[in-house]
Amino acid sequence: MTAAIATPTPRPRLALFDLDHTLLPLDSDYEWGEFTIRLGWCEREAFGRRNQAFFEAYQAGRLDVHDYVRFATEALRQRGRAAAEAARAQFMQTVIAPAIRPAALALLARHRAQGDTVVLVTATNEFVTRPIAQALGVEHLIAVELARDAEDWYSGEILGVPSMREGKVVRLQQWLQERGLSLAQTESTFYSDSINDLPLLERVDHPVATNPDERLRAIARERHWPILDLFDETP
Repeated sequence: MTAAIATPTPRPRLALFDLDHTLLPLDSDYEWGEFTIRLGWCEREAFGRRNQAFFEAYQAGRLDVHDYVRFATEALRQRGRAAAEAARAQFMQTVIAPAIRPAALALLARHRAQGDTVVLVTATNEFVTRPIAQALGVEHLIAVELARDAEDWYSGEILGVPSMREGKVVRLQQWLQERGLSLAQTESTFYSDSINDLPLLERVDHPVATNPDERLRAIARERHWPILDLFDETP
């Protein structure tokens, strides 16, 4: 009698997404800063100049994320929970909702229809991104987690490893370990626009350069990675 050949068990499928300039045609962290200026929470010239400098440092791959988070959360920390959450709801309605494009929703829906576990992996902090993940219909969020003080409000520091550059790999591995998995045990796809995400793009099975910056586009072409230009225009 011929022994039956065991059929390999399919690996769980992960669809990983960066957020800013990948699923959204804007940078939500930068736009939150600009929004707080319009609210009158920050002095326009000084805050705008620093916000732009941090944004350029991120694009260049040299951002000190701890300094940035202290800066970016200062206004909401000063205003307190009720005012900050009310402002965030307004930000979602006036800035984020109009920027959610059908192409992004369709891509997410396609992965969900295939049975993939969809995870948002972003270097933007949890305060800004949690409602965005909900608006996109994404259950799982890996974002920069914010430490809290004795009054259970944000302290300005980062809790644990920031999900930025190599930190995205670390945080994803931690997230998988909590579920009894490793990256090698999954079939993974990662969509990102940024050269900052090269460490994770190099670790997944299927890297997809999405609306890529010039340096990532060049690497994607050299390595024959798929390039997806998800948006025809920016808002």
